[in-house]
Amino acid sequence: MTPATHFAEREHLICTVARLIEENKSYWVGGGGEPLYSILLAQRLYTPGVQYLTEDGVVAPKALLPWDPLMTMVASRAGYRALQWGTMNTAGNFAQLGYVDIGILNTLQVDRYGNVNSTVLGPYEAGRGRRFGGPGGADTIAAQCWRTILMTDQQKRKFVDRVDFISSPGFLTGPGAREAAGLPADTGPWRVVTPWALFGYEEKSCELMLMAVSPFVTVDLVLAEMSFTPKMAPKIETLDPPTEEELTVIRSSLDVEGQTTGRGQWVELRDGQYTFAETQGRE
Repeated sequence: MTPATHFAEREHLICTVARLIEENKSYWVGGGGEPLYSILLAQRLYTPGVQYLTEDGVVAPKALLPWDPLMTMVASRAGYRALQWGTMNTAGNFAQLGYVDIGILNTLQVDRYGNVNSTVLGPYEAGRGRRFGGPGGADTIAAQCWRTILMTDQQKRKFVDRVDFISSPGFLTGPGAREAAGLPADTGPWRVVTPWALFGYEEKSCELMLMAVSPFVTVDLVLAEMSFTPKMAPKIETLDPPTEEELTVIRSSLDVEGQTTGRGQWVELRDGQYTFAETQGRE
């Protein structure tokens, strides 16, 4: 494949997650946007046989693309030729029985233990904080899938030492906390992916660990956009850029109008180095 020379950082995010998808795993995908685009990109280029459930409980659809980005749940094109049209409870039951390997979620706010907040920024009591839509099915995805992949932007306000509200559980307060709360053993967060970096979790402490950075940023730049210092892998790798083949699928079949990937900064290859682009937007 041919490395891309001009791309959006959100396209890079989608491509990075798509390369994490495994053929022999099953996925429960949060509704719409980057999580769904990642699994669909993987299906078309890397893992054609991978099976997934949508957040609203559609089992193994063959999505009819392109579609309106707002019509990704309870929608005919998103659920085309599915094995089953169920409900969120259907998907939750499959996960509870141990049949769903990995959940993929967007996150509003995430902390060092992988807990997710999608409910409120600031105090919850008496409506003093800024309210959001809540987790939908994400709380069950985070609680019942064997592993989760979280997707978010690299911003200090999103990476906090402790979330304002736990909408979807990570490792809660650290080792053993999930099991003590009654969640299934040997489950929990696996990766956090941003346009700038790839994180895992240190096994002993269950704390977020920086594993790799994108070719257009430095480790220091990533750390500057976090409200806490994560654990560091012994060697920080450099992520591969998107390929032209991946971008062709994204732009022609998934996010045709750029409603998801058009936000954020653009990157270009200049003098042999990837750097933030002088010209923003698709060429």
